[in-house]
Amino acid sequence: MIHFRAFTKRYGGHLAVDALTLRIEPGEVVALLGPNGSGKTTTIKAAAGLVRPTSGTVVLGASALPATDPRARTVCSFLPQRVAFPDALTGREVIEFYRRLRGVPAGRTDVVLKFASLNGAGTQSVGTYSGGMIQRLGLAVAMLPDAPALLLDEPTAALDPDGLATFYTLVDERRRRGATVFFSSHQLGDTERLADRVAFLVAGRLAAVLTTAEVLARLADRGSMRVRLAAADTTTRTRMMVTIPGARWIGDEIVVGGPASSRPAVLDAIRAAGGEITGLCSEEGRLDAFYRELVGGDA
Repeated sequence: MIHFRAFTKRYGGHLAVDALTLRIEPGEVVALLGPNGSGKTTTIKAAAGLVRPTSGTVVLGASALPATDPRARTVCSFLPQRVAFPDALTGREVIEFYRRLRGVPAGRTDVVLKFASLNGAGTQSVGTYSGGMIQRLGLAVAMLPDAPALLLDEPTAALDPDGLATFYTLVDERRRRGATVFFSSHQLGDTERLADRVAFLVAGRLAAVLTTAEVLARLADRGSMRVRLAAADTTTRTRMMVTIPGARWIGDEIVVGGPASSRPAVLDAIRAAGGEITGLCSEEGRLDAFYRELVGGDA
């Protein structure tokens, strides 16, 4: 459905995306994750035909049309990271404008307005909308055509909880109908909830492509637990270091890395060694640290 073949984009001396090769299959939901400035927006825009490759190709659909070919516009629908509409128009007027532009049947206007959950604000001017409402209006515009591919650039960045629920429902609905969804994000929650696979883009390079389950497992393995202990003598501390692999002391806390499933055994080992637990906290692996590992090739 969407195929990047050694896609490279330079802006003057800046290399935004470096030889990206990625295939997204029909009916698949793929998330593009990466820190700010990693090339996510350039990649999504290239799939939408809004960015011309410096080298390489981006093709869409069964006919493998170049994304920049006007005929490819019928294959996809695109939501930019920052949406803006004329303040004087109502939400309904915005939808109507894009509906006519895309040649969509008139009945779709009411459908997408209801789906966007604007809470009756469709007849109000866009100038009165909150940021979350404007983003939901953008989602409504994106879902107007029944396009085989949906391209979304940071779609949840400005969404409130209601808008987030709307977005998740939109992706689920398109998935059920066999559409392809390609979206960028730096939020793990979006990926965990929606994506079949995750492509990690770091500093313009494709660092890894993993299933969502693989991502969660790797982050879990990089989690840690900090256990605060009452004063422990040197013998007790030494015993803990021997019986708990990878443990280290920071002040009056013992820090142990590993997945959540290993933590009950660690607590049992601390008690068996004579430690008196006075507090604990845990955290899962962080995406920013995972990005750094991917750049270094350690993942």
